[in-house]
Amino acid sequence: MRLSASGRSAAAAVIAATALLTTSAISTAATASPGTTAPPRAAAPDIPVANVKAHLSQFQSIASANGGNRAHGSAGYKASLDYIKGKLDAAGFTTRVQQFTTSGRVGYNLIADWPGGDANQVLMAGAHLDSVSRGAGINDNASGSAAVLETALAVSREQYKPAKHLRFAWWGAEELGLIGSSNYVRGLPAAERTKIKGYLNFDMVGSPNPGYFVYDDNPTIEKTFKDYYAGLNVSTEPDREGDGRSDHAPFKNAGVPVGGVFAGASTAKSSAQAQKWGGTAGQAFDRCYHSSCDTTANINNTALDRNSDAVAYAVWGLSS
Repeated sequence: MRLSASGRSAAAAVIAATALLTTSAISTAATASPGTTAPPRAAAPDIPVANVKAHLSQFQSIASANGGNRAHGSAGYKASLDYIKGKLDAAGFTTRVQQFTTSGRVGYNLIADWPGGDANQVLMAGAHLDSVSRGAGINDNASGSAAVLETALAVSREQYKPAKHLRFAWWGAEELGLIGSSNYVRGLPAAERTKIKGYLNFDMVGSPNPGYFVYDDNPTIEKTFKDYYAGLNVSTEPDREGDGRSDHAPFKNAGVPVGGVFAGASTAKSSAQAQKWGGTAGQAFDRCYHSSCDTTANINNTALDRNSDAVAYAVWGLSS
């Protein structure tokens, strides 16, 4: 997750991009006709947290082999993208890499489409793949990237046949100001924009002193996530710390319905939050936010497990 406006230095990001696909208002999904009965929703599979953690270990190894980070323009970032792309290509996805330039370095987005579904009704799920230069970025945001990746691989394992077309994305240069996702959205022709009926964003889903925050931008998407957590008897709060600071913002600004979940960053957990969620009051949700200690040791396995399953629950529920 990028720094807040008060916490980051002003830096002009100049984009010279080969855009693939962006802006203007996007219509919401069509509702069922009166008197019709919607078919039952397919049940989402359990996302094995061991698989998600295996991806995190790969991202940690990539960072360790490439100067300790996976930041924009680095060999570590490109190796991370190649790792995900290889998994998706083998699983039957159609992948494409979108290139852009910012801060004097080449960056990349990875877009992956699952065959089938209504091409005029697209559901997207995504996460930023880059870290800051100070560390490996395992919670921020290998955690979201791994959860989205494993959900995509579950789509393939299940040979899921959604009603809507599924598209997954991993964004570059989020930490420099949402550059990759903004570039994608900006490049969308109007005809493609109107096809996107929802974008789900996952940024920092394994915070070591976790909270359970749900974006409240769209009531249908918000309810989907809240229903999932209610099934676990986990109470949630609206996301305020991360509001507008991650890759859902360009989609929201273009009129796309957005939602997502978040486990917290540098804000301190309150006593009331510690009482309902556990953890340590007065301590940041992630003490290693944007620091060198954001390694595989900086993950709460329970939060990672729950939030990875939340990704699948929403993808299945909103695409059927």
